[in-house]
Amino acid sequence: MSLRHLELTDFRTFGAAQLSPEPEGTTAITGDNGTGKTSVLEALAYLGTRRSFRGAPPDALVRTGAESAIVRASFETPERSILVEAEIRPAGRSRTRVNRKDVSGRAALASAAPCTIFSPEDLTLISGGPRGRRDLLDDTLSLLDAEGARAADETERVLRQRAALLRQSGGRVTADVTTTLEVWDQRLADAGKVLVAARERLAGELEILVAAAYGRLAGTARPSTVEQHYQRSWDGELLDALAASRNDDLRRGLNTVGPHRDDLMIVLDGRDARTHASQGEQRCLALALRLGIHELVRARTPVAPTLLLDDVFSELDPARSRALVAELPAGQAILTTAAPLPEGIAVARVVPVATLGTPGAV
Repeated sequence: MSLRHLELTDFRTFGAAQLSPEPEGTTAITGDNGTGKTSVLEALAYLGTRRSFRGAPPDALVRTGAESAIVRASFETPERSILVEAEIRPAGRSRTRVNRKDVSGRAALASAAPCTIFSPEDLTLISGGPRGRRDLLDDTLSLLDAEGARAADETERVLRQRAALLRQSGGRVTADVTTTLEVWDQRLADAGKVLVAARERLAGELEILVAAAYGRLAGTARPSTVEQHYQRSWDGELLDALAASRNDDLRRGLNTVGPHRDDLMIVLDGRDARTHASQGEQRCLALALRLGIHELVRARTPVAPTLLLDDVFSELDPARSRALVAELPAGQAILTTAAPLPEGIAVARVVPVATLGTPGAV
């Protein structure tokens, strides 16, 4: 699969912008910092994940003064053409369509616009809170495990409904509240069981790939050990844990137990990488995670995700930059840079960001 054309309307600072990258090679988007290069990659990644990889809320993605932003991309596969369109609204419901049909399931979106994103923000995958690591697992399930992806969607829906009921109850335990909570708890337990099992399988499959990629990227004389441990936020059966936490949930008005509280613990040489790895080690681990996922997706599916590299070489020393270049697989890639690229990257096309569109144009 390759991206053939990308159009933005009222996205971030762009009133209108267009990009037609090389279908099989590397396209480099160049320009000074703050000129919108990252926004182009952010828009493309949004199509497959329904969120900003920079952690921005929907209203930040819409140009000031506009009612909505539109992102439209066309892809080509050997079998068919795919059109993916997203309308992002700061207030109201955003929507995404694939070949003119509304789509909400994460698996359908991820397979229609698959991508692997490398960015400076990836450091928080290791050093930050557990949400980023959970999202990484669920994004990967969207490409590899349809059942797991459906369970992630269902878990998300049930958690919203359960949280709304907890808030509305005002901490009161009535017969109606108890009966309704029992229904939501059963649905959450059913979906959560499937989701957590899928996440645990994925973490196990990735471990050896991530460890191998880290070893090649780090390039140290002494081999390091990299382990991944999926940590549940409860013991025993989820349904029992939900029942045990019910009074606390009602008192606090939120869901305190479930897959949304789990974490993926990454251990480097027997130490928790979040707190005991250096920043250089953390950045190397984050890159290894992305590479491991990309390798697994390429091996398990007929889809080769588009590689998106957002100014990653500016954050790496020359040795690690060369190692990353050597690790990047063949295929379509789009990268942004404000500085000269490291040796070894063959760029098929260079596109100055200023040629994509006029920021603020109508």
